[in-house]
Amino acid sequence: MSKDLEPAISQRFYAVDALRGFAMVWMTVFHFCFDLNHFAYWRQNFLADSFWTWQRTAILSLFLFTAGLGQAVAVRQGQSWQRFWRRWAQVSACALLVSAGSYLMYPSTFIYFGVLHGMAVMLIVVRLTAHWGRWLWWLGLLAIGASYTMIVIADYALLTRATADFFNSKALNWLGFVTRKPATEDFVPLLPWLGVMWWGMAAGSWVMRNRVAWLSLRSSNGSVAVKALTAMGRWSLSYYMLHQPVMIGALMAFGWLAK
Repeated sequence: MSKDLEPAISQRFYAVDALRGFAMVWMTVFHFCFDLNHFAYWRQNFLADSFWTWQRTAILSLFLFTAGLGQAVAVRQGQSWQRFWRRWAQVSACALLVSAGSYLMYPSTFIYFGVLHGMAVMLIVVRLTAHWGRWLWWLGLLAIGASYTMIVIADYALLTRATADFFNSKALNWLGFVTRKPATEDFVPLLPWLGVMWWGMAAGSWVMRNRVAWLSLRSSNGSVAVKALTAMGRWSLSYYMLHQPVMIGALMAFGWLAK
């Protein structure tokens, strides 16, 4: 697989890679704990315990924010639509693989609109709006606020049951106007998460115009940890697809050997 999210003309901004790599490390620790719970080695409540739910929110926010940063760099460096669609096709293909793999493990709660599915949609929207400047900050705020407004309206019984069920249906819940989380192992709807990627694009565009030195971390001169993070961030899609099968396989092997 070709290197993920590499700008079309290439000064490589390793600070973005390192930040993305940090998100991947955090995600790996989270998923390993999730897998320990799944195999009954360490019981935790990942659905209700705020220690885990807030971590998921923070990891996903960092991941999508850096995706927006990466798009800002790519647009600023003149990435063609052809190159964009090539990257987009990789993300979309991996999203389909995630759905297929999760169906084998969790047929009743398989992932039909998880992080990669959401990213495939968000990347198109963010690319089309890349030149909207400071409006992206306001669009991000609107996107984040919209889905939570729906929940507040539902809590105060101002939303009819029929309307709530309409937006909670599987055909439309990917938009994010939901009043309850669907039964699925991973759910990343367009709202509020598009707002986070918009903020990443807005922040990246501002930095590229005004403070580009902030992104000029040099991987070759950094510590081993920095080099590892930048490498992981550069190959983030490949790493994302491989880390769970490897960890699940290792835990299954451990369980078999421990019998």
